[in-house]
Amino acid sequence: MKACSFLPAATQMIYDMGLQDLLQGVTFECPEPARADHPVLVRCVLEGHDYSSQEIDRIFSASKAEGRSLYYVDEEALHAIAPDLIFTQDVCEVCQIDTKCTQAVLDRLPKQPTVVALTPQSLSDVFDSAITIASALGREEAAYTYLQQLRSRIDAVVDRLRASRALPKRVMVMEWMAPIYNCGHWIPHQIAYAGGVDMLGNPSGDSIVTIWEKVRRYDPEVLVVAPCGFAIERTLQEFPLLEHLPGWNELQAVVDQAVYVADFDLFTQPSAATLVDGIELLASCFHPNLFSVPTALQAKIHPVYATSTHFSTADYGWSPQR
Repeated sequence: MKACSFLPAATQMIYDMGLQDLLQGVTFECPEPARADHPVLVRCVLEGHDYSSQEIDRIFSASKAEGRSLYYVDEEALHAIAPDLIFTQDVCEVCQIDTKCTQAVLDRLPKQPTVVALTPQSLSDVFDSAITIASALGREEAAYTYLQQLRSRIDAVVDRLRASRALPKRVMVMEWMAPIYNCGHWIPHQIAYAGGVDMLGNPSGDSIVTIWEKVRRYDPEVLVVAPCGFAIERTLQEFPLLEHLPGWNELQAVVDQAVYVADFDLFTQPSAATLVDGIELLASCFHPNLFSVPTALQAKIHPVYATSTHFSTADYGWSPQR
């Protein structure tokens, strides 16, 4: 069995389940160990450019309107591998190469691989995707072992919230800054498990542009900014875009110093383990009196107003499997 992953989340889960010996090719956005171990087959025309959020949004919107893809495949390398199986996605044609673009390349190959398109909409769907991946690779049992550990970690968060009778916090997780996008798909489910409610979110649906005045009226108690594809450092470069908005300083989250910047991969990269990491991280933001940031995730979160005293970076009372 020779498999290629055109989806970073699938690649992450393949590694998490210990199945990377079956992997032969990956994308430029896959985790660094995978890129070091395997040829990079999928590229993007935006690589190497330092576009602003507004410019990226404009480029992607224009390409979508024109029916163009910003992603391309190294056909020569793919032909040499001659894979039996390729994992791709149909959730977002903006964030990753999709099945339509992939198939256009595969049609020119002498050997047609099986294409497994992952289309998760909810957190449960993401967990099911792990089973789909492992089954396609002939190692189904690996998924059940993997998922059992992750469900135990979620249960630990929920049990502590229940035992403390913690009320849900009014929160917002922002997927993009310019323009502002709410959160969608599985992120509202992560929020719920972490003890929050995001009434601006779109559970199991697409994130959409959300006007600033709507955010002001909603007035979140906790705000987490995690733009898709951005690590903390990249987000902080453009964070003043938010701070210059009218009424920013009056937001409850700003007044309470409960504004955080987080790495995107805990939220918009739908691998099961990283999303559970995201739940644990959100719990520490929403209920810092009950949860602290796990040691392994300390580099993944940044309290914007560093004088905040309610945000601890000690480890949890349990030891998550990573």
